[in-house]
Amino acid sequence: MLDAFADESLRFTNAYSASSHTREAVPALLTGEFPDIAIGSDYRLASDTVASTLSEAGYATAGFHSNPFVSRAYGFDRGFDTFDDDLHLGQHKLIALAQRALDKLRNRHYARADEINERSLAWLDAQTVDEPFFLWNHYMDTHGPYEPPGEYATLYADREVSGREAQSLYQRAIDDPESITESERELLIDLYDAEIRYNDEHLGAFLDALRDRLLLDESIVIVSADHGDAFGEHGYYEHPRYLHDEITHVPLFVRLPDGSSETVETPASTLDIVATIEGILGDEPAFSLLQPPDEDRQVFSQARGEDEHSHLRRYALRTREETCFCERDTDTGAIEHTASTDPSLRSTLEAHVEERVRVENGTGGAGEEDGGDADEDDAVGEEIEQRLDALGYK
Repeated sequence: MLDAFADESLRFTNAYSASSHTREAVPALLTGEFPDIAIGSDYRLASDTVASTLSEAGYATAGFHSNPFVSRAYGFDRGFDTFDDDLHLGQHKLIALAQRALDKLRNRHYARADEINERSLAWLDAQTVDEPFFLWNHYMDTHGPYEPPGEYATLYADREVSGREAQSLYQRAIDDPESITESERELLIDLYDAEIRYNDEHLGAFLDALRDRLLLDESIVIVSADHGDAFGEHGYYEHPRYLHDEITHVPLFVRLPDGSSETVETPASTLDIVATIEGILGDEPAFSLLQPPDEDRQVFSQARGEDEHSHLRRYALRTREETCFCERDTDTGAIEHTASTDPSLRSTLEAHVEERVRVENGTGGAGEEDGGDADEDDAVGEEIEQRLDALGYK
């Protein structure tokens, strides 16, 4: 389905996420700011999202997803008229308890794509005709633990894998990557590919629904991702705090109302998405995905280290042909280059790092505090902890 969508879109072949994992990549995608500005040290939203900008301009705004890290518990509902983050606790406790029991019974860790489609299309159908709108759907189906549903479970794998086995294998790949055999690695990839196929079908169904409602040719539709997953290429699985291509090189398709098609090799960043959208309101961006120049360009990514690497900040610079990586030790201030021998690229990346250090020192890394009901916050926090555990984050 995405292949057909790509055939009537601008296809960016050198697109990169601003970071490698949800907690930094999605805030950057929604705000158009690097993570060191988009969020605080506690990962709470610290900048306005594109939803806030469009809401102030008279757009109806809605978001539908089920990732706990970008939920209202971290302030990501700001600017959205409707924000469905699939957290039932804190909305109505009795219903939530029943929902949680059902979710456990059917091994449900997040809202599947068909659920996201159903909810977002219901919201669309309730909107006033001709009212401009901004809709963000975030699909979790190509996320670990890899458990493709129904017939997709054996689409590539030669046997059906139980939820318990899939979760155990995924967690072991994260905790002890060297223990994964070649056959287990192939199984993980087969299950991941099957989830991609499932998600592809439901993305297609959503796009067909837009076409049926005569909205597709009246809208700008952008499809991208916050990160990918690695399968042992650099000694790790999943998407930890590194910046290799496997986890930062993302799809990026921009469909214009006229369905014009073009392959764009100019490097692009997920940071360009917000700038492009806000450019529609009249604030012309330095780089627009709607009219990308055919030229080389430098794009940057960043990631905070965690656990024993929490003192590290990782950075990457990419052009059409080259990549440069470095790490900064926040304790000593030392910068170590981990790839690229091109002195010009190294110098450019170091200058970028120095700029980010000034930003980080200036903001202090503190997120904004939102008020709220303490019991509700506790309930939401409990549900988030359970989901993070099931998703392999803990």
